[in-house]
Amino acid sequence: MTLSGFNRLRRYFEDFAVGDAVRTPGRTVDIGDITTFAGLTGDHYPLHVDEEYGRTTRFGGRIAHGPLTFGFAVGLVALSGFLGEAIVAFLECQHLRALAPVRPGDTLRVHAEVVESEAGANPGYGTLRLDYSVVNQKDEEVMRFRMVLLARRRPPVEDNGA
Repeated sequence: MTLSGFNRLRRYFEDFAVGDAVRTPGRTVDIGDITTFAGLTGDHYPLHVDEEYGRTTRFGGRIAHGPLTFGFAVGLVALSGFLGEAIVAFLECQHLRALAPVRPGDTLRVHAEVVESEAGANPGYGTLRLDYSVVNQKDEEVMRFRMVLLARRRPPVEDNGA
């Protein structure tokens, strides 16, 4: 099932099947995002904050930080409501690849798909693995990674002895 966005629902681990996916709306990256990220993290590398320096590089100008692109991707999926309130913890990010530069003015969208679910030993939680593909306005993939998330399982139904 592919969802384009919906209200945050009370979702549980059991509500996700392999193949369930979401395509998010877009979000345009601007210079202010890049500058703010540099200030928040202390990462003032010239490629991100100095246009003149950026012009001397293979990119021909400033580009967004890779972790900023990652953050936007995670945020876009969160804003979509796809995960609802099921997720209780971020466990791991695997296989992160920055594939193309993200430039000021680029509009990013994410396709996230459940590729694995594992109930695990703890009856209260299960593990979900989702592949994220981040694309720009030209449908060029700029980043991909796998998120490993801990999801709340549905509480058992109480038997009232009826």
